[in-house]
Amino acid sequence: MYNYTAFDAAFLKERNAQFRAQVARRIDGALTEDEFKPLRLMNGLYLQLHAYMLRVAIPYGTLDSAKMRQLAMIAERWDKGYGHFTTRQNIQYNWPKLQDVPDMLDALAEVGMHAIQTSGNTIRNVTADHFAGAAADEIADPRPVAELLRQWSTDHPEFQFLPRKFKIAITGSPNDRAVTKAHDIGLRMVEREGEAGFEVIVGGGLGRTPMIGKVIRDFLPKADLLPYVEAIVSVYNTLGRRDNKYKARIKITVHEHGIEEISRLVEDRFATLRTQFSGVDQELLAGIEAQFAPPAFQERPEEAFAADYAANGAFRSWIDTNITPHRRADHAIVSISLKAHGATPGDASADQMRVMADLAERYGYNELRISHEQNVILPHVHRGDLPAIYATLRAAGLATANIGLASDIIACPGMDYCALATARSIPVAQEIATRFDELKLEHEVGPLKIKISGCINACGHHHVGHIGILGLDRAGVENYQITLGGDGTETAAIGERAGPGFSAEQIVPAIERLVLAYLDLRDSADETFLETYRRLGLAPFKAALYPEAEAHAA
Repeated sequence: MYNYTAFDAAFLKERNAQFRAQVARRIDGALTEDEFKPLRLMNGLYLQLHAYMLRVAIPYGTLDSAKMRQLAMIAERWDKGYGHFTTRQNIQYNWPKLQDVPDMLDALAEVGMHAIQTSGNTIRNVTADHFAGAAADEIADPRPVAELLRQWSTDHPEFQFLPRKFKIAITGSPNDRAVTKAHDIGLRMVEREGEAGFEVIVGGGLGRTPMIGKVIRDFLPKADLLPYVEAIVSVYNTLGRRDNKYKARIKITVHEHGIEEISRLVEDRFATLRTQFSGVDQELLAGIEAQFAPPAFQERPEEAFAADYAANGAFRSWIDTNITPHRRADHAIVSISLKAHGATPGDASADQMRVMADLAERYGYNELRISHEQNVILPHVHRGDLPAIYATLRAAGLATANIGLASDIIACPGMDYCALATARSIPVAQEIATRFDELKLEHEVGPLKIKISGCINACGHHHVGHIGILGLDRAGVENYQITLGGDGTETAAIGERAGPGFSAEQIVPAIERLVLAYLDLRDSADETFLETYRRLGLAPFKAALYPEAEAHAA
């Protein structure tokens, strides 16, 4: 894992001191809110519905126990005792007082963390596959490249005032767990004749105009990655619209100019930039890669695991749902669900953060990951330690066996917190999860991605949910639209709107009807919801959603 250098520490110290002075000027009235806004956004501070919100970067979702414990301390000392993990692998504090934010930033800097570029029209936190460095299907760990991109993009003088925010995601696996095709730039590691490189995707994004990104290079050598990414962002910075913020994202730029023209301009710019990269970037990358060496894996017996798996049904259910194969057969990847039935998706208390930090330190080679699905990962765990980990998680309320199931819902903060939201998201997610817990069906249903957004900005990724829910305001009343067939993997697709929306009281029964219809429609227990939808199309699911319309038509 990358450790900050003396340069990094000095940079953060200076940056935080600058913002402390800006906060003081805002508090004493020397700065108006309009004058203060661009300054606070540069430091990850939002003004939401009820209070300020500080968004803290967790680059490519990687942190260690010391960082997690510091996040817990900050939650207790300056917030309400919890943090909210987000779809960009960040953590948000929803209730800080303005005068406390400089102290929070200094506390973050003590462990090599910050809130820089978690907001504003700049390159945001680079996200990555949350199983990076551990997954059995991985070509190579993409996190060194993600760290290189982080260092390059932080305070890049050309890209601090882009037409709109800019998001990059990277995966080292052919199986896309980073939603690369719904990002401004998506990078998927591929191999060609034994050489590792990247498929480069450009122009993806969700929001009010959802689009799947287009391949601009099917193979880019790793050595060319940084100048090529810079070429893309440079072309976008020149062409991107600044007259209309709703048409300012690169997806609109690609749509309006066409991928062929964008490709031509990028290749021309790349030819110029490539000569300016003298190899220093590759020297820097080599140094970064050395910091991402695998841990010293332990070799010891697994008998405790086999005995518990055979004897304990609850433990067996958790293993079958929350454990992913590791690249070493005697190890496992543990996904810790932050989606207990009825809980707020993505929230973790300070005590729970400390429990996860302790587990990582004792059993997980001191590594944790945050997933874009708002869960926490222990990427390297010896299988013999799984019973002890499960027992500790269960005592802390963190052993819900639902990863990838109906109650493992992505949800934005919605109208409970966000000033942009037009409907609530959190209560809907809680009610759906509670209902499926009552029905005891979600393990029978199997893999099902439900995603909820409280407005058209789509922070809950509803467009790429197998079942997507979009909350809107209809004449002062919350109305929830359903989309079906979305997919955020390597076979990415935007969901299809099913029909008229549902009221807050109707939305949970509607989702229940959908899922029960799937159980009747599937060919076998092995056919997933998405596979069934792709085989049959919208019609039978629409009939389940709108039985009154079907009866009237008959």
